[in-house]
Amino acid sequence: MKKILVTGAVGQIGSELTILLRDLYGNDNVVAGGRKTRPSEKLMNSGPFEIVDCTDGNRVAEVVKKHKIDAIYHLAAILSAVAEAKPNVAWDVNINGLYNVLEVAREFDCAVFTPSSIGAFGPTTPPDNTPQDTIQRPNTMYGVTKVAGELLCDYYYKRFKVDTRGLRYPGIISNETLPGGGTTDYAVDIYYEAIRQKKYTCFLKAGTFLDMMYMPDALKSAVDLMEADPSRLIHRNAFNVTSMSFDPEMIAAEIRKHIPEFVMDYDVDPVRQEIASSWPNNMDDSAARQEWGWSPEFDLEKMTVDMLEVLGKKLK
Repeated sequence: MKKILVTGAVGQIGSELTILLRDLYGNDNVVAGGRKTRPSEKLMNSGPFEIVDCTDGNRVAEVVKKHKIDAIYHLAAILSAVAEAKPNVAWDVNINGLYNVLEVAREFDCAVFTPSSIGAFGPTTPPDNTPQDTIQRPNTMYGVTKVAGELLCDYYYKRFKVDTRGLRYPGIISNETLPGGGTTDYAVDIYYEAIRQKKYTCFLKAGTFLDMMYMPDALKSAVDLMEADPSRLIHRNAFNVTSMSFDPEMIAAEIRKHIPEFVMDYDVDPVRQEIASSWPNNMDDSAARQEWGWSPEFDLEKMTVDMLEVLGKKLK
C-alpha cells in the first residue's frame, strides 16, 4: 500500500487531491502537509495532518520518516502573480523547497510528483499548438522557477534514480477551492460572480487565449501519471496536459447560455495581462496521450454546466 505525503495540501489543487488520494489509497495512508494550522474540517477529519514547510528540509524528512512515506505529491508553491510581487519568496519556496523534497526523496527512496506550468514558457515560445519540447525562455520569476524545477527533477532522476514525474498544468478551474494569486484566476472568479451578481469585471483583455483544465481532470492526470508504467515514460517531468483553450469572451458566452442576463466588462491588470500574453494559446499534449494515455473528460461546455450547478447550490 502506498504511503503518500501531499505538501501544499491546503492549497487549491492540494486540498482536493488529498481527498481523492485518501479515497483511492485509504485515509490513513495519505498525510496532508501544510504550513497553515487551520485546514478545512474535511481535510483534518479524514486523515493525518502535519505542519510541513518545504523550505525546512529537516521537517520534511521528519514527516517522511515518521509516516514511512514512499510517494510525495509536492504541490507547495508560490503562484504567478504573487511570485512577481515577491520574487525572493517565490525562489525560496519553489526552488529551495523542491530541492529539499528531492533530497529527502533521494534519502528515503520516495517517488515525487511535481507540477510545472504553462508559465514555464515565454514570449518566444511558439504560441499555437506549443510542442512538448520547445523554447522555454519565461520572463517571470514564476516561470523561471518552473523551468528550473523541471530541470532539477530531470537531474535527480538521471543522477540519483529518484522516480520523479510531473505535468505542465494549464489554468485550473475548481468549484471547491478559491484560487490563490494566479494569472488564470478569472476563469474561476467569473462563475462565482455570474451567480452572485450576474456581472463580472475581467482583468485580462478579450482575445487572451489560455489553456485551461477543470479540476477533476487535473486530479485525474496527476494520479494517472504516478500510476503509469515507468518504462513508457520518456519526458517524465514536464508533460504538456490540457483539455480546453478559450478567451474571456468565449467563457462569458458559454455562461450566457445558462444566465442570459450575465454581462462582462474589462479592467485590465497590466501585470497579469503581460504574464498571460507571454504564455501559449494552446499546448500540444500528444506526448502525454501517447506515453501514459492522457485523455481529459471535460470541455468548456461540460465544465460550465457542472460549475454553475455546483456553485448554484453552494452560493444559495
